[in-house]
Amino acid sequence: MQTSAPDTHTDLRDALRALCAQFPPEYHRKFGEDETYPEEFVDALTREGWLAAMIPEEYGGSGLGLTEASIIMEEVNRCGGNAGHCHGQMYNMGTLLRHGSDEQKQTYLPGIASGALRLQSMAVTEPTTGTDTTKLKTTAVKKGDRYEINGQKVWISRIQHSDLMILLARTTPLKEVKKKSQGLSIFMVDLKEAIGNGMEVRPIANMPGHETNEVFFDNLEIPAENLIGTEGRGFYHILDGLNAERTLIAAECIGDGYWFVDKARAYAGDRVVFDRPIGQNQGVQFPIARSYVNIEAANLMRFEACRRFDAGLDCGAQANMAKLLASEASWEAANACIQTHGGFGFAREYDVERKFREARLYQVAPISTNLILSYVGEHILGMPRSF
Repeated sequence: MQTSAPDTHTDLRDALRALCAQFPPEYHRKFGEDETYPEEFVDALTREGWLAAMIPEEYGGSGLGLTEASIIMEEVNRCGGNAGHCHGQMYNMGTLLRHGSDEQKQTYLPGIASGALRLQSMAVTEPTTGTDTTKLKTTAVKKGDRYEINGQKVWISRIQHSDLMILLARTTPLKEVKKKSQGLSIFMVDLKEAIGNGMEVRPIANMPGHETNEVFFDNLEIPAENLIGTEGRGFYHILDGLNAERTLIAAECIGDGYWFVDKARAYAGDRVVFDRPIGQNQGVQFPIARSYVNIEAANLMRFEACRRFDAGLDCGAQANMAKLLASEASWEAANACIQTHGGFGFAREYDVERKFREARLYQVAPISTNLILSYVGEHILGMPRSF
């Protein structure tokens, strides 16, 4: 299946597809059914350097751009896998890279690049505040050479397969700051030291089978040198990494979308009912074709967001729009695919129901469609703030 998006990365795609071919559909199906972690697959991606794509060469990474990183995430999903198991490694390290001290970068980045350390988790969301991040209630109080953490987080993924976690907590009470975005700080948490010593983790069973958790902090102590960047500026440190995250998620959705279209068109060509392939019927053919058109449009926006990010230009609008377009296009393709398969779409052996469940997540997280629309309305169209 050809695409209209400009692509000069065929060697990158070919190498990724060769690796992904070593993990056939039944491999991913097994982990989807058991809701377990595809350790061998993530190890293979790490070993060949794919998850260190955006880490500079001086720290053992590949020094590639967001364009290449997005292609890696796209191909994992396009080949039938689920990049959600490992995409945190791609964008979480950006906070450390941009705002960490030289000592912190030397301490952590080479290990993250080699796979000796996994930085898969970021703890921001809380059960009572959701996406109203500036009102989060987890606190970090400095006491001598340590910070004491108290509070609660929810929907924190991949803790069981991470060594490190980035934590956003309030270091100055909300009532004492001039702007609600001030007084938040970022910390690096060593999970092996923290869990059982003031940090409790409770897994959350969920529809797409992602490894995600509720986290409780009760007087957790972490060294003061684990503060990343400037105390009180954590909200801004987090924000400048969100464009990369949203663009990578868009790429994953695009990979899913192409997977659904390929799966649907193949089945529509092979399945014969009333003495003709069902793909000959416009009622089957047109939804698949419409899905493909919308995926192609989202793909172009994804590459524009990547181009601007890699050039050091503002890409907030493009990253947000790419994420919205891609998440909706992949969900449209998912519905077309399951409808094309009919009853067989619900059979696990076809993998459609697994990918269907995974695709729905991205209209909700990491940022909901409505919040993207409010961003466009206010910051791009200059309309009054809606919340």
